[in-house]
Amino acid sequence: MSTSSPAPDSNPTQPSNPARGASANQQPQQPQQQLSPLEHEVLEEYARLLGNLNQLSSTLSSLSTNPTAEVLDGLRGLERKTSLVFTLLKASVYSIVLQQEIYAGGGGGGGTGEGDY
Repeated sequence: MSTSSPAPDSNPTQPSNPARGASANQQPQQPQQQLSPLEHEVLEEYARLLGNLNQLSSTLSSLSTNPTAEVLDGLRGLERKTSLVFTLLKASVYSIVLQQEIYAGGGGGGGTGEGDY
């Protein structure tokens, strides 16, 4: 069995420095053996997160270059709703200001005005 270890050194396909070749083959395996199960799970989650972010990036890129009709229709509807909300807000603010002017003007009359019924 000891004859099997010198055979790879004499193999011309391997690098001339056997220590360098052995360490290069063992490096990817050593970090996996040294990781705890929790660390391995965290790395898997990061890999999934990277995949999801890449997918999101490609989807956003395609949407930004070619806006679909659905997106444009949705934005038009949103614009109409926003315009309606703005109009209602202006009307309610005007109503509040008008009521304040009426109360301020009616209260200063001393009770001789139309509000004495």
